[in-house]
Amino acid sequence: MPFTLGHPLLDIVVRCVVIYLTLLVGLRLMGKRQVGQLTPFDLLLLLLLSNAVQNAMIGPDTSLFGGLVAAATLFGLNAIVARVARSSGRAARLLEGTPTLLIRDGDFLESHLTSEGISRADILRALREHGVDDPSAVRSAILEVDGSISVLRTDDITQESKPHHRIRGVRRHTP
Repeated sequence: MPFTLGHPLLDIVVRCVVIYLTLLVGLRLMGKRQVGQLTPFDLLLLLLLSNAVQNAMIGPDTSLFGGLVAAATLFGLNAIVARVARSSGRAARLLEGTPTLLIRDGDFLESHLTSEGISRADILRALREHGVDDPSAVRSAILEVDGSISVLRTDDITQESKPHHRIRGVRRHTP
């Protein structure tokens, strides 16, 4: 059943919005690992997705202008989503997710690895990329929202006392 609102360019805009939001949700559900560490399978999936949804976005209008309208719609949607994510912490968590702790004080957090779809081999590779060959030397390893893995070595943390949180020179107001 063809989708039409009566105006070809409006059809393209609505189709692009639907496809964009569908893919945004789909990629978000795939997890952070899929975004940051593309395997050949992930790349193949993205290429096939782009080909599969192309016709769904532009419909029967294969003109240059139709393609430009689709591109402009996608750029506009992306700018709106980015602005919403920047302006609202809740929206950012919903759209981007939150960082996930993978190693704490040298211990793998198996439930976190499993929920994020990361194998021990994946995390060991990331540790080697950070110059760490022994997981026991890791204070924390965190899967960031962009799919990268941050590693903080135990010897990178100084054991000095934490500074007092009160800012010097700022007096407390007492009534």
